[in-house]
Amino acid sequence: MAPPVVLVHGWGGSFASTWQRSGFTELIADLGRSVIGVDLLGHGEAPKPHDPEAYADLGARVIEHLPDEPVDAVGFSLGAMTLLRVATQQPHRFRRLVLAGIGENVLRADDGAGERIATAVDGNADDSDTHALLFAQYAHQPGNDPTALAAIMRRPRQPFTLDELAGATCSTLVVIGDKDFAGPGDPLVAALPNASLTVLRNVDHFATPEAFGLWDAVIEFLGGA
Repeated sequence: MAPPVVLVHGWGGSFASTWQRSGFTELIADLGRSVIGVDLLGHGEAPKPHDPEAYADLGARVIEHLPDEPVDAVGFSLGAMTLLRVATQQPHRFRRLVLAGIGENVLRADDGAGERIATAVDGNADDSDTHALLFAQYAHQPGNDPTALAAIMRRPRQPFTLDELAGATCSTLVVIGDKDFAGPGDPLVAALPNASLTVLRNVDHFATPEAFGLWDAVIEFLGGA
């Protein structure tokens, strides 16, 4: 029997809003697979601390939900980064891994974008910073805790190193839209030992979780029971 599929949402989302509401969980069920839904710290039903230091290790909460046996996993954006961090440290946890909405961005040094977004969430953004303002809109959606989401953006973090990525030996699929600011995906795929790339045409970052191209890629990559 194939292992369960772990689903991890992005910043400002939740298991319910990102994966259940769209029908993605039903797609996984149609494959004959069980689903393990994870709400990252600061999101959904998870605790929502307001101290950025509390978010230094987002992977700990994911690991709490993992069974002893290897799983398949799908993550979007912050969820994909978190799964990737776990995979670099404990690659035996995963059989197959889908990383959606991340690419070259995980290799870049901090350019201040996190602080700009956090400032926008706080209500103090520059009116010309449309990128940060769009994130702020997501932070203030019903059910979210904007202060917690701003704290996540201010968390201690470092880009992935090539040595770290070399440790993520599980079979991995990177899926990214050709209009996604996190891309391109090629540098990340090149840094991973066992990875392939699917590029979604005319898809931006925020449209990725509901893009049928992602759904098709997941079906093909994970397969049935």
